[in-house]
Amino acid sequence: MKPISVVPQFELASGSIKSLPNLISERKEIYKERSFIFLDQFYSDYKVGTLDLKEIDAEIKLVDTCSEPTTDQVDLLSDESKDTLKERRCNFIGIGGGSVLDITKAVANLYKNPGKAEDYQGWDLVKQPPPFKIGVPTISGTGAEASATCVLMNKKKNLKLGMNSKFTLFDSLIMDPDLIYSVPKDTYVFNAMDAYFHSMESLSGIYRNQFADGLSSWSVKLISEVFQDEDIKSEENREKLMLASFLAGTAIGNSFVGLIHPFSAGLSMVLSIPHTLSNCIVMGVMEEFYPSQFKEFEYFLEKNNVQLPKQVCKNLDDKQFENLFEATIIHEKPLLNALGPDFKKILNESKVRDLFSRM
Repeated sequence: MKPISVVPQFELASGSIKSLPNLISERKEIYKERSFIFLDQFYSDYKVGTLDLKEIDAEIKLVDTCSEPTTDQVDLLSDESKDTLKERRCNFIGIGGGSVLDITKAVANLYKNPGKAEDYQGWDLVKQPPPFKIGVPTISGTGAEASATCVLMNKKKNLKLGMNSKFTLFDSLIMDPDLIYSVPKDTYVFNAMDAYFHSMESLSGIYRNQFADGLSSWSVKLISEVFQDEDIKSEENREKLMLASFLAGTAIGNSFVGLIHPFSAGLSMVLSIPHTLSNCIVMGVMEEFYPSQFKEFEYFLEKNNVQLPKQVCKNLDDKQFENLFEATIIHEKPLLNALGPDFKKILNESKVRDLFSRM
């Protein structure tokens, strides 16, 4: 088993967003650091919960989150941050959903490492430690706040892959359940399901270990409790979901996902379907591989009256199906984790096309 990777410092409590100014001030006083905040464009008024970011001494950049983060987007934001900071000591802060958190981690990696984002898509390619990073999730489920990766779409290579490195972990997290209250219900559920998928894929794979198993089991328990409650957005359930997301993200950082995420990456690359929604669409055809989890997934959706899009792959041409196959099968580690060394025999092009055609 490889060394365990865990975010070393985090706070989970309602109203904890108020601690951010103090953390920024402390680092400025002790380390002479300049703070650079990447902020989800949803907060265009710069007000996050009870905190007005305009009152904080920091550079702030609004981030377009209408689509999945790309290597080109990260390269552009990296150049902008370097021009602004001019190689001064700094820390990077991400406030938003999984896309903003991944962008923050990626830009931080590039601050001390030469080249472009695509140069570091893979495993353990980041060589120099990045500046201190603080994550403030405003949606829970993707686990981006806890995982040692930042997933980016590389349009030129038809590839969706992360910078997987111990250096990619956030150094500190502020997890405030109050911030996820305003998330629309369907989005809330789709993101929560992502945490569920991380956990059940880890528990269903061949690369298991006691640490990841324990976190994944705890996460599944919490998510089940949230979804079976009548008010899934109560204060208690928001805190449970935030913890479940953190646990599941930590688990996959110390194990691997399985079938859902590679197929989901294909949908995101070829059809531009958002990550958490595409995961749910994929799970809708995974009964043969995950029978008990499939039934639980259907129950969660029905219990909360959430509908999935249908026939998203209808009327695709042969080239699009070919692109879907290539964008899926390239993810060898999670597919190996799910199906073993013969995964390419099981997931031949005909089988993969059949699964996509049913989505």
